[in-house]
Amino acid sequence: MNISIEINGKKYEAQHRETILEVLNRNGIKVPTLCHMKGFIPSGACRICVVEIEGSSKLISSCSYPVSEGMKILTHSPRVIEARKTIVELLLSNHPDDCLYCVRNTNCELQNLAKEYHVIERRIFGSKNNFKTDFSSVSIVRNPNKCILCGRCVRVCEEIMGVSCIEYTYRGSKTCIGTTLQKGLNTSSCVNCGQCIMVCPTGALSEKNQTLAIKEVLGQKNKTVVVQYAPAISVSIAEAFGLEAGKDINGILNAALRKIGFDYVFDTSFAADLTIMEESAELIERIKHNKNLPMFTSCCPAWIKFAEEYAPEFLPNISTCKSPQQMMGAIIKSFFAKKKNISPEQIFSVSIMPCTAKKFEAQRETMSHNGISDVDLVITTRELIELIRVYGINMNQLEPEMTDTPFGIRSTAGKIFATSGGVTEAAIRTLYKELTNTELQKFKINEVRGFEGRKEMKLNINGKEIGIAVVSGLKNAAELITEIKNGRNDIHFIEIMSCPGGCIAGGGQIIGSSKNDIELRMKSLYHIDETENLKLSHKNPEVSELYSCFLEKPLSHKSHELLHTKYEKRDVLL
Repeated sequence: MNISIEINGKKYEAQHRETILEVLNRNGIKVPTLCHMKGFIPSGACRICVVEIEGSSKLISSCSYPVSEGMKILTHSPRVIEARKTIVELLLSNHPDDCLYCVRNTNCELQNLAKEYHVIERRIFGSKNNFKTDFSSVSIVRNPNKCILCGRCVRVCEEIMGVSCIEYTYRGSKTCIGTTLQKGLNTSSCVNCGQCIMVCPTGALSEKNQTLAIKEVLGQKNKTVVVQYAPAISVSIAEAFGLEAGKDINGILNAALRKIGFDYVFDTSFAADLTIMEESAELIERIKHNKNLPMFTSCCPAWIKFAEEYAPEFLPNISTCKSPQQMMGAIIKSFFAKKKNISPEQIFSVSIMPCTAKKFEAQRETMSHNGISDVDLVITTRELIELIRVYGINMNQLEPEMTDTPFGIRSTAGKIFATSGGVTEAAIRTLYKELTNTELQKFKINEVRGFEGRKEMKLNINGKEIGIAVVSGLKNAAELITEIKNGRNDIHFIEIMSCPGGCIAGGGQIIGSSKNDIELRMKSLYHIDETENLKLSHKNPEVSELYSCFLEKPLSHKSHELLHTKYEKRDVLL
């Protein structure tokens, strides 16, 4: 039902039960927010979105207050502006004065509001917080002194991830956000997904930065420094350098990484093709013997840790395949090392990922061979951007270059791994060929594409109906697992990604990216899939060569030795 309201003296149409903020946003009227997150039930905690309503003596939080017929709203009256400025000043009263040293300097919502509302002197003095910074996690740094209690991290952890590793603790002026008993994040149920970082408006949460370690190792002459980058990376950094959001800059990225000083540059999409070869063969074996079904994918380390903690009874159902990151690391320190006559101990393997959980994955004891880690160090998209800037590289002046051989070719099936449904689509293309000895006529599988948190389809191959589910967001995964526990048995293959939409929206990506930016990344990946010729993992000639001269065949003894792993139940200490 449409109703008529007045905003700043002009008439607008609104829908019954809409909030004031929803109407403002739809009509391009900007009101600042801190606690608000689109799609979540509003909490009205921060009050920065207050507006003035005729007939009310109080200022109203626009994010939680519904519109009504004839309502007259002022969004930027002197009273409203002064109230917002006071709220900013109150938040700053106990906030650290270290903006120049803060990881979020120039990309901080509180800093932006202080500038917007002309806060140029301290009028309100408060006692500074004196919490200890939590460095215990291998992936995430938590600095409670910079927390403004907006609650966004708590909500995304609970309502999207279903993990709830952080919460409001204590009361009144002593309220803070932390883990149980204020212990280290490493003792909590945290799965290292980094979605809390993506929604944090300040520097209270950040990834554990490893750029200094990269600079140090690049200066060591006795090390061969090899780098790989995830399928999502080349479509995720263009906007950081003034280029069109979502633009694929694969060749330019190769050139930039060589200018930084990496000796060899590889695209992890090659290892995604390798993963499909192993994973599709594993699924065929399970279906043939009707054993440990449904089979869950194993590419997302945040999902793996979630399963170890919350669904250990399903660990036998998870694919034993390592993730593409770890597979690439393993073959770099085995096949590549031998081919180049380099000792594996002399290779320092760096991975660039859109994900903070990959930092955790790389240090797992099972992600090594003969005591040598598959991957030595992982940095995020954000850290990569920092490195490019530190080394003074102008991305607009670089000529595109190819990745290095022998892992220089990848299929588009490997490239679309970065999207929710991409792993499944790539797997179906190869699974169909293996089961029918013919190729799919239509490679595009719309049923598994898009941003929906859960997608399902049935695939009929030679009269056998195979049930497939694609899930992003761990709370959605938990709901599907509950259905399976309760007897559902029509699904054979389940792809799970922790981050909504997949790796293109990972916890290591650019903070502040709009939904449109993320959609453009997905569009770019699917454009690559539509326009390039090599669309099938099993048609990748360098993958075929790797099997013929080294791995023998999928699921061989050598493959199991290097490319497969196992997981165990993980007890949450707190």
